[in-house]
Amino acid sequence: MASLSRASGFIILVLLYAVGAADLHAQNTPVPPQTDLRMYDIVDAVSADRIEADIRTLAAFGTRHTLSDTTSDERGIGAARRWVESEFDQISESCGGCLEVETQRFVVAGEDRIPDSTVIVNVYAVQRGTTHPDRYVIMSGDIDSRASDVMNDSIDAPGANDNASGVAGALEAARVLSEYEFGSSIIYAGLSGEEQGLFGGAHMAKVAKEEGWQIAGVLNNDMISNIEGQDGVIDNTVYRVFSQYNIPQDDDRWSERYFGGENDSPSRNLARYVARMTDLYIPNLDAMLIYRLDRFGRGGHHTPFNNEGFPAVRIMEAHEDYTEQHQDIRNENGIDYGDTIEEIYPRYAAKLTAANAITLAGIADAPPAPDSVKIGGAVQPSTTLSWQPVEADNLAGYKIYWRKTTAPRWENSRFVGDVTEFTLENVIIDNYLFGVAAVGESGNESPVVFPTALLR
Repeated sequence: MASLSRASGFIILVLLYAVGAADLHAQNTPVPPQTDLRMYDIVDAVSADRIEADIRTLAAFGTRHTLSDTTSDERGIGAARRWVESEFDQISESCGGCLEVETQRFVVAGEDRIPDSTVIVNVYAVQRGTTHPDRYVIMSGDIDSRASDVMNDSIDAPGANDNASGVAGALEAARVLSEYEFGSSIIYAGLSGEEQGLFGGAHMAKVAKEEGWQIAGVLNNDMISNIEGQDGVIDNTVYRVFSQYNIPQDDDRWSERYFGGENDSPSRNLARYVARMTDLYIPNLDAMLIYRLDRFGRGGHHTPFNNEGFPAVRIMEAHEDYTEQHQDIRNENGIDYGDTIEEIYPRYAAKLTAANAITLAGIADAPPAPDSVKIGGAVQPSTTLSWQPVEADNLAGYKIYWRKTTAPRWENSRFVGDVTEFTLENVIIDNYLFGVAAVGESGNESPVVFPTALLR
C-alpha cells in the first residue's frame, strides 16, 4: 500500500507539473490589448461641420441625376463628380500624396432607366496599405440623386440625405484616416448610377473580381443624416446595418445545413464587426443589425459586391422619412416634400461616419482573416478548430468566438495565441456556433471566419 501511495503521489505530481506547464505557457502567451486608443482619437477627429459643408456643396449642384448635364461647372452630375475628385486631390495633397485618386469610366445604354449611351463615372481614392496593399476595405457613397420621376434629369433633386450624406461621410473618413498608416489598403468611393440601376457599384465589383482584389469588406453608406422618421420616432442613438446571408454558388446546400451557417455569411460577420467596433468606441450609438439584404422593395450599392461574392453591408439611419426621398420639392396638403438641406442632422452623420472610420481602421490595421477554418468535436465533450496560418508581421495570434445558435451576435471569445489549432474543453460543438479571427499586436482583429469544413 505504501508503494502504491508513492506511485499515486508521483503520478499526481506529474499531472500537476503538466497542468502547471500548460498554465505557464498560457501565462507566457502575450495577450494583445482589448482596445486601440487611437480609435478614440479617430472618433473625436470626425467633424460634423465639415460633413455639413460637403452635403451643402453637393446639394447646391441642383441635381446630380445620372443623365443630367456633364459639362456645366455649377449644375449636374459632371460638376458634382469633378468636385468629389478635387476634394480627394486636396486630401491627398495634405497628407503628402498618400491617396491614389482614380476614376472608373464606362458606358451604359439600352437599359430601362438609361436608354441612350451614357458615360458613368466612379470617383475613388486608394490609401495604399504598407504590408498588404492588395487587401482592401471599402467605404462608399452614391454621388447621383433623383426626384419623383426617375427619368427626369433636369428638375431640382438636391439629394441632401440621399445620398450627399454618404459621399460626405466617405470624404470625411478619408480626411481623418489619411493621418494614419495601415497594413491593408482603404478605398473611399463616390459611386455613380445608383438610382438608375446600381451601375457604379456593379462596375467596381466586376473590376474587383476580374483583377483579383482581396476585399475584406465593403461599407456602403446610403442616407446617414436623418434622425426623424415618418413613424414619429426621433432618435440619434441608433443606426441600421443590413447584411445578406450566404449566397450558394450551386444547388448543394449540404454544407450550410450541416454546419448551421445560414446566419454566418461573411457579410453577416462583417455587420457584427461594425456593431462590435461601435460598442467599443462610440458612446450613445448602437448598431441595429438587420439580417436582410436591404429594405423591402429597395436596393443599394452593396448588392453588386454581394453578387460577386464579396462581404458587403449597407449602413444607414434607423428611421426614414419617405416624404424626403425620391420626391419633387413641393408642399402638398401641408406636407413639405423633398430631400433638402434643411432636413439633415450633421452631428448624427458624424457619428455614423465615425462608426465607418473605426471599422475601416480596425480591419485595415488587423492581420488578414484566417483561411480554411475547420471544426471537429462530434460525440465529444469538447470542440476543436483549426485554420491556416496568416502571414502578417503584426500577428499576435488568434481568437476563437462562439455563441448560442439563436444568438444574433458573438457572446464568448478566447484569445488562444499564435497557434493553428485549439480545443475548447467542455464546450460542446452541438450547442454553439463558432468562428476564428486573427488578432494584431495592437488588438485590432479581422472579421470572424465561420468554419465550413470538418476537421478530421
